[in-house]
Amino acid sequence: MNIGQASKATGVTAKMIRYYDEIGLVQPASRTGANYREYDARQINELRFIKRGRSLGFSMEEITQLLSLWRDRSRPSREVKAIADRHLADLDARIAEMQAMAETLRHLSQGCAGDDRPDCPILTDLTGGQEPGPAPLKRRRSVR
Repeated sequence: MNIGQASKATGVTAKMIRYYDEIGLVQPASRTGANYREYDARQINELRFIKRGRSLGFSMEEITQLLSLWRDRSRPSREVKAIADRHLADLDARIAEMQAMAETLRHLSQGCAGDDRPDCPILTDLTGGQEPGPAPLKRRRSVR
């Protein structure tokens, strides 16, 4: 199947398929007499694998490792699990960090009256409690 058909079948853009091909992430596509790329079922499966891995947030390095393990039928599953567990721990840490940010911002937003007064705990927090200095003076251009 050509690159357009491969793109439709996998949900991976033609541009990304070319990129994956160039960096050697997928097995090189065979070429037609007119030098067009042709993808077989194995390459289509690899592209679907990559697409799913990206949708789960795996990095390109992790996907490269997972793809290598997937191709190796004698692989120990503990290696796959170790990659997935590290990724899961990273996701959990990022989720906790984002939840803490949301809670802080929620608290600051609740403390802001949101009216015509200039007092705003959100801005105070962002500046570490510092008030802005005097406004910079505008320099006049001398006319000669």
